Amino acid sequence: MTTTGLSSSTARVVVIGASGYIGTNLVPRLVERGMRVRAVARNREVLEARGWPGVELAAADVLMPETLDAALRDIDTAYYLVHCMRAGDDFEANERNGAENFTRAAAHAGVKRIVYLGGLIPRGADSRHLLSRRLTGDRFRAGQVPVTEIRAGIIVGPGCASFEIIRDLVNHLPLMITPRWVQSKSPPIALDNLVEYLIGVAQHEEAAGKIYDVAGPEMLSYRDLLRQYAEHVGKRPWIIAMPVLTPRLSSYWLRLITAVPTSTARALIDGLKLHIEADDNAIRALIPQRLLTYREAVAAVFETEQRNAVAARWTEGALMYRNYNSDYAYYAKRDGAFYIANASPEAVWRQVTSIGGDNRYFFANALWTIRENIDWALGGPGRNRGRRHPTELRVGDTIDSWRVIGVDAPRRLSLAFGMKAPGAAVLEFEIMPIDEIHTRINLTAYWHPAGVWGLLYWFAFSPSHFIVFNGMVREIAARAEKAERSGTGA
Repeated sequence: MTTTGLSSSTARVVVIGASGYIGTNLVPRLVERGMRVRAVARNREVLEARGWPGVELAAADVLMPETLDAALRDIDTAYYLVHCMRAGDDFEANERNGAENFTRAAAHAGVKRIVYLGGLIPRGADSRHLLSRRLTGDRFRAGQVPVTEIRAGIIVGPGCASFEIIRDLVNHLPLMITPRWVQSKSPPIALDNLVEYLIGVAQHEEAAGKIYDVAGPEMLSYRDLLRQYAEHVGKRPWIIAMPVLTPRLSSYWLRLITAVPTSTARALIDGLKLHIEADDNAIRALIPQRLLTYREAVAAVFETEQRNAVAARWTEGALMYRNYNSDYAYYAKRDGAFYIANASPEAVWRQVTSIGGDNRYFFANALWTIRENIDWALGGPGRNRGRRHPTELRVGDTIDSWRVIGVDAPRRLSLAFGMKAPGAAVLEFEIMPIDEIHTRINLTAYWHPAGVWGLLYWFAFSPSHFIVFNGMVREIAARAEKAERSGTGA
């Protein structure tokens, strides 16, 4: 069976799961090395927001085999970065089916190597998520295409759930009542070091068919990680471990005080009950590099966020949508609504872009007025009503106390919240044509809380979102339908 090394500038690479935090950092590094890269995710629009020059973008889903042939065509090496941590109780079947679909499609397409990112498995592990990752690697090895599996534990990088929990805990709580798992030790690895390993193994033919543990230079407890991060940001939280907090209770607790998705947090906690060790001698000999300490890795996170601060539309964790403040939660809380209009996308778009000013907000304007008056009383711009033009919008325009941060006619309008609040918010409208006479209107609010007050603010307003947002999309649809029936177009 032939293999290939990724050493030529003509090498063709695909990254499956490119929209995740690993893929987002791997893709530009591959491009820097002269590779021809195809980035693939379920949602192509998310990839478009990355703004990667010279990268081919494609949409595919490993659970839909018919989408994989085009994604893998003319590819030498495929990076598989897909994990189903948010898939609920079906994640094991999804992981298995996804791996089987992918390895069959890769063999059919003539892919020469698969690089799979798995997880370190501690002795005595009973975590379904960790064991599922091991089984996923086994599925790949049972296929026809040689696979190299990289097993990592805690990854220190923007967007990594284990790191974002640390950030949220330190930023939100001066006193932490924590479960016993904060005393478990593991060897955290910096995102930059992991990416270097991922690129490096594909350049060595002898890595085909191998499994490599990867790790940083230190064994640290989660308590150590919390304290060292706190020192970096100038905080000194009290950390008290309590034996009564089970992993399940811990995941519910994290849901209240962090913005990390609950299913992801639960999967992480299941893997933190035991010490995690790694034997990384083999990969350190194969790919020598200087491994960053945890303190150095934390500093690199802030540098990375500043470097990638600007995004073309709302993107999870983008610093510009967190008020350029790394203390704001990386993951966003979100609420929204949708409605199907019997109108064209153009008719819906004309209504959406008329928001604010004299037109107000389509629904529950009294509630909007109350919020504006509260902001004004606190010294904010709540009563600053008006807009540059009654129907036209461009990036940078001010609509009352909102700022236009994205205009993609007639598909998407993104607005940044300008009132005083303990966090950063974005309101995004998406217009999606269904057929010639039906258009779906999606409205989503993203909230990056700033500390515990930001979380309390979100939970206080969240009940009203269902009423307000559903009313808004229904009214937009009704106005668009009426305009088309009357032939006014406005």
